[in-house]
Amino acid sequence: MRNIERDLLHRMNESQYHRGPDGGDLHIEPGLGFGHRRLSIIDVASGKQPLFNEDHTVVVTYNGEIYNFQELTVELQALGHQFRTHCDTEVIVHAWEQWGESCVHRFRGMFAFAVWDRNQQTLFLARDRLGIKPLYYSLLPNGMLAFSSELKALMCINELPRAIDPYAIEEYFALGYVPEPRSIYKSVSKLSPGHTLTLQRGKQPRVQQYWDLEFNHSETATEQQLQEELVNRIREAVDIRLVSEVPLGAFLSGGVDSSSVVAMMAGLQDDPVNTCAIGFDVSSFDETDYARTVADRYKTNHHEEIVKSDDFGLLDRLASLYDEPYADSSAIPTYRVCELAKKHVTVALSGDGGDEHFAGYRRHTWHMKEEKLRGILPYPLRRNLFGTLGRFYPKADWAPKIFRAKTTFQALAKHSLEAYLHSVSVVSDDLRNSLYSDSLKSELQGYQAIEVFKKYADQCSRSDPLSTIQYIDIKTYLPGDILTKVDRASMAHALEVRVPLLDHKLVEWVATLDPKLKLNGSMGKYLLKKSMEDHLPHDVLYRKKMGFGVPLANWFRGPLRAELKQRLLNGCIADSNLFNMDTVTRLVDEHLSGMGEHSTPIWTLFMFEAFLENETRTESESPAVMAG
Repeated sequence: MRNIERDLLHRMNESQYHRGPDGGDLHIEPGLGFGHRRLSIIDVASGKQPLFNEDHTVVVTYNGEIYNFQELTVELQALGHQFRTHCDTEVIVHAWEQWGESCVHRFRGMFAFAVWDRNQQTLFLARDRLGIKPLYYSLLPNGMLAFSSELKALMCINELPRAIDPYAIEEYFALGYVPEPRSIYKSVSKLSPGHTLTLQRGKQPRVQQYWDLEFNHSETATEQQLQEELVNRIREAVDIRLVSEVPLGAFLSGGVDSSSVVAMMAGLQDDPVNTCAIGFDVSSFDETDYARTVADRYKTNHHEEIVKSDDFGLLDRLASLYDEPYADSSAIPTYRVCELAKKHVTVALSGDGGDEHFAGYRRHTWHMKEEKLRGILPYPLRRNLFGTLGRFYPKADWAPKIFRAKTTFQALAKHSLEAYLHSVSVVSDDLRNSLYSDSLKSELQGYQAIEVFKKYADQCSRSDPLSTIQYIDIKTYLPGDILTKVDRASMAHALEVRVPLLDHKLVEWVATLDPKLKLNGSMGKYLLKKSMEDHLPHDVLYRKKMGFGVPLANWFRGPLRAELKQRLLNGCIADSNLFNMDTVTRLVDEHLSGMGEHSTPIWTLFMFEAFLENETRTESESPAVMAG
């Protein structure tokens, strides 16, 4: 039985200090070491971790919130369990004692936790159903299992192999993030949402799925009844997330989702809601007028800051924050709104998840329109006709959208899943093929990111095209991009973010709705918008969706011009032997000259370069790390 190095465990724990600056502790026994950093939210006085049962045979380290902990406490006390605290953490150890691995079915909330049961010599890891909280793990060459909330803690381990996974590179350049269960390193995995990992001493780890989302369209109520039920369900999901012993508020973007959450909060608490909004000094990216409209209606304590259009000082900070390559540029305003919120609250509610579950993305609308055409014309005809049009139609990025048909032609020439990947890809199939070096292509051995979508399409319980792409989004984009972005940005400021629209009971109910109640013609979030008409202004509900982006094209042609050329043409990208530098040079030259609009693939390369630079710095601090 190997000894756990206290100094190593301490370094791993302190690498995540930002996630819990209110306290930290370690627990070490033969063959086991737990570390925890605490952000005090509930039972501030006595909720210290790692936390034990009565006889110290079961111990937990845990990140998250279990919102039904009070009712579980009553149930467990009736079964004979004794509680020493009033926090949700203690529920986990007693639930494990009572129900074993099935305990995860009883929890309602967001969580990533590890339980060690000394009597059973069993380590049990679990991640919440939708992946709100992160959990990385690695089976080390010496046979030990290491795990952490963020990848940077595992990077403290000298024995951890650092070989980059070529499949992860392909998935990153297709999607802009590395989707679960893969990480950028071959030796590290993410525990997928709705999964557990069990390790008994002397055996191999066993990963199991305990929850999945089923699209079972079984509702028979009238639309009016469904509207009323949806409001009640959202209100209840918000209500259980208002338990806190520290200041609490909400993000308010002025969009439907966050505005709906704020509307429900305002009706549930006597004090004004604390709201926070970030605006931009570029009008086409600024939504603060709409946020202010909702704030005025509900008389919230509204806090607002404007982010300048040259707010690119966070680029290297993002690389160290996310640990893996991550190319969603809205990470910058998300970081800023978390920074603003932390000045006023310790817990913030957000509207994340609404687009995925209520079909609110524009790509959902376009995909369904394309599906109608794909259903009319046989594939061979579509492939020849639209494939030819897609090849020869100019890429008119400068033109009004109605004339930018190249992408649509390309999508219509593909099968449904390939077309959806094409619509969400940050770097297209053709460009990725041109971008990769021969050595990277050799390592890939023909592997393409479409395999991720195929896997989840096969798992989806419904075959209708909208439910299928929603399921894919929920398994990939939601945890890999949206929830990762919010978790890292919020925890960088020791801010807890709660997401009522991702309450699993609400999500399960929404999945039973007819797809037409989500996407009705060209209107996404149809039932949500209709149900909120008595609660929100018409302009907030039915305005054109803006998103939460930044002016990348202007940055690269302006203040980042010199840095762009230096980083992509002379830095780690050029030295990595992963890319065809002729293609990289062409992308940069065409964008800077105005001959092409390549800001998204350039940003994707830019952030990959930042990851490589960050990795180089980390390796220099840990010279004994194995190369692979």
